[in-house]
Amino acid sequence: MSSTATPIPLNRFTEAITTLPLSNLHFKAAELRNSIAHLEYSNLQLQPFAEEGDHDCKDAIAENKEVIRSMKERIECLKKEVEGRGFAWGEEEEQRAEEQNAGHVEGGTVDGQTEGEHGQTNGVRGTMEDEDLARRIRETIQRQEDDEEDGVHL
Repeated sequence: MSSTATPIPLNRFTEAITTLPLSNLHFKAAELRNSIAHLEYSNLQLQPFAEEGDHDCKDAIAENKEVIRSMKERIECLKKEVEGRGFAWGEEEEQRAEEQNAGHVEGGTVDGQTEGEHGQTNGVRGTMEDEDLARRIRETIQRQEDDEEDGVHL
């Protein structure tokens, strides 16, 4: 995680996704799985240096694992939201995504990009859905903060 940006708490994320359309929930899950694949790939690249005693690489791997854990929690929240609306999440969907991620990481690529191509956009980032999700999350947080400020006045 960046030292300048922290993700919103899980409970606020869970609250914010309740207003999103079904397609955005699936998109967000795919985006999180993609990020997990990149982090796992990064860990594979760092592992040899960590094994040689590089403490910075060991720390980076540990931090990546914590971020991956957090992202998996968010995917689980998305799954519960989809199922709570009466739609099937689908075991096949999760298994296929995990297999794709494993194949890309083991094969030395992430999203079909070789190591030298990572600077290029893969067409997933920066879409309107991302911006819409971020806006809605900010609005939900702001509403919560406004509600907290109102309190009880005597």
